[in-house]
Amino acid sequence: MTVEQRYRRIYKPLVWIGSLLPLAWLLGRGFGVGGGSLGADPAEEILRTCGKTALNLLLLTLAVTPLRQIARAPQLLRLRRLLGLFAFFHAMLHLVAYVVLELQFDWPMLGEDVAKRPYITIGFVAVALLAALAATSTQRAMRRLGRRWQRLHWGIYPAAVLGVWHYGWQVKADLREPLVYAGILALLLGWRLWKRRAALTSTSGSSTAPGRT
Repeated sequence: MTVEQRYRRIYKPLVWIGSLLPLAWLLGRGFGVGGGSLGADPAEEILRTCGKTALNLLLLTLAVTPLRQIARAPQLLRLRRLLGLFAFFHAMLHLVAYVVLELQFDWPMLGEDVAKRPYITIGFVAVALLAALAATSTQRAMRRLGRRWQRLHWGIYPAAVLGVWHYGWQVKADLREPLVYAGILALLLGWRLWKRRAALTSTSGSSTAPGRT
C-alpha cells in the first residue's frame, strides 16, 4: 500500500471517525440511546463536551509537526489541516450552544458578556482566529496570500493559548485538568522554540565555518 493509499484509506477515515465520535456520543446521550442522558444540566454538558473536544483537536493539530519530525513520517503533515478544521467545527458548536442554550438568542446579553466577562472575551477571540484559519485553509487561499498565508496561520498559536486560558479561567475549583492542558501546550510550543533555535544555531555555525564567505 502506497503512502497516498494509507492516507486515504486509513489515516483520513480515522481522523473523521475520531473527530466526530464525541458529537455522536453527545447526541446519543441526548436522545437517551442505551439509557444515557446529559445529566442534571444538559446545556452545561453540551458546552463542556464541545469546548473540550475543540481544545483536544487543537492540541492534536499542534502535535502533528513534532510527531512527524520524531517519527520521520512526512505524510502525517497532511492530517494537520483536517484536524484544524474539525477543531474549528467543534469550537463553533461550543459557541452556538452558548448562544442558543445559555443565552437563548439574547443578543444584548451576548454583548454584555463579551464586554464584561473576560473569559468569554478571550473565547470569542480564539474562535475568531480559528475562523480566519479555516477560511484560508484551501490551496487557492494559499496561492493568493503567498507569504502572508504562513504569517496568518501562525494565528493557531495564540488561538491555542487563548483556548487553554478560556478553559482554565472558567474553572472555579479543581484546576488540575486545565493545568494538564497548559502543560501539554507548553511542551508543544517549547518543542518548536527548541527546534527553531537549533536550526538558527546550525545555520550560524555553517556560515562562520572556515572556508565560508
